[in-house]
Amino acid sequence: MVIVFDIGNTNIKMGVFDGDELLHTLRMASANKTGDEYWLLIKDMLVVKNISKTDVEGVIISSVNPNLNYTFEHMVETYFGLKPLTVGAGLKTGLYIKYDNPKELGADRVAGCVAACKLYGAPCIVIDCGTATTFNVIAENNEFLGGAISFGLKSASESLASAAARLPKVELSAPKHAIGKTTITNMQSGIIFGYSGMIESMIDRLKRESGLTNARVIATGGISDIVNKCISAIDVVDRTLTLRGLNIIYNMNKK
Repeated sequence: MVIVFDIGNTNIKMGVFDGDELLHTLRMASANKTGDEYWLLIKDMLVVKNISKTDVEGVIISSVNPNLNYTFEHMVETYFGLKPLTVGAGLKTGLYIKYDNPKELGADRVAGCVAACKLYGAPCIVIDCGTATTFNVIAENNEFLGGAISFGLKSASESLASAAARLPKVELSAPKHAIGKTTITNMQSGIIFGYSGMIESMIDRLKRESGLTNARVIATGGISDIVNKCISAIDVVDRTLTLRGLNIIYNMNKK
């Protein structure tokens, strides 16, 4: 079995793979915890799923949160007795990154793009609706051309409520109509439909600029289901895309 960790700014996602099959997932907050505290959460999940740590042959980590890198590397070495692979320079990914400085590209974006190419084929546009919203454009032959980074839906909603004293926090769900009749539905309309419109506009612009008008659009991240219900430009929603990409990268490098 292989364990993968996707360490983000808000959450840490963990997946347990047996070959290509994703058996179990666990989501933890990217909080100020020690490696021992994270291990207790992970151990409880493994016990419930009847998995022994000796069943784990390897671990791979992608991280955009440098403060937790050592914590997880040390935890894996201490409790699993394994040295984890870390997505970065030196690992084979099968992705040809046409970035001015490839080291700047986030490890989570790399993993998501690797999975999209492997599972759905290139050319494609990969959108990750997380703390930030990232757009990734991949041409034929798995060439990563570049992309865009925008605000995340949840963080934008919270910023709106905190910046305006009379505006409350609202549930992130689409209202029935764009023309709201209450403050809540006004906010939901502007937040959900406005965000979805931004994504739809960006997809159109990226396709036209790249010339990849036939590119499949794959969305991932916690908000992707909400956006998919509001626009027709998304072809596939796969919320496990990054975890699957990490497993693919591990298998490419395990020897």
